[in-house]
Amino acid sequence: MSTVIEQPVEARLVAAAPRMPSIPATLHYDRRDPFAIRMTFPAPATLEGVEVCWTFARELLVCGMDDQAGYGDVRVRPYGYDRTVLEFHAPEGTAVVHVRSGELRGFLERTTELVPLGLEHLHVDLDRDLAELMRDAC
Repeated sequence: MSTVIEQPVEARLVAAAPRMPSIPATLHYDRRDPFAIRMTFPAPATLEGVEVCWTFARELLVCGMDDQAGYGDVRVRPYGYDRTVLEFHAPEGTAVVHVRSGELRGFLERTTELVPLGLEHLHVDLDRDLAELMRDAC
């Protein structure tokens, strides 16, 4: 069984213009980092013209599907019938995107099949992580 799940999603960037442009994004989950989800936006979709990757807790996305969640750089909340809002806060500004909740739920179900919620700690390899830290320190 693969240890990585990747899923492309269509995000709609909330902007001052009345029409929200669609931008591609990819959700990424790796069993070797079981608490985290990454959402990557390709270079053409960003103001800086470089790929942007946000990493945040899987639990944040799970909770944000039903109620407002997050107080830091990433915040998630439901919006309407089948949309979820993700806010990404950085010193350069805030990006707000809408994603279909069904796409996010499908992704989360796949991550839960790989690593059940509440059992993430069983998939953390502290020895490997410590060895990587020590290697980088030399």
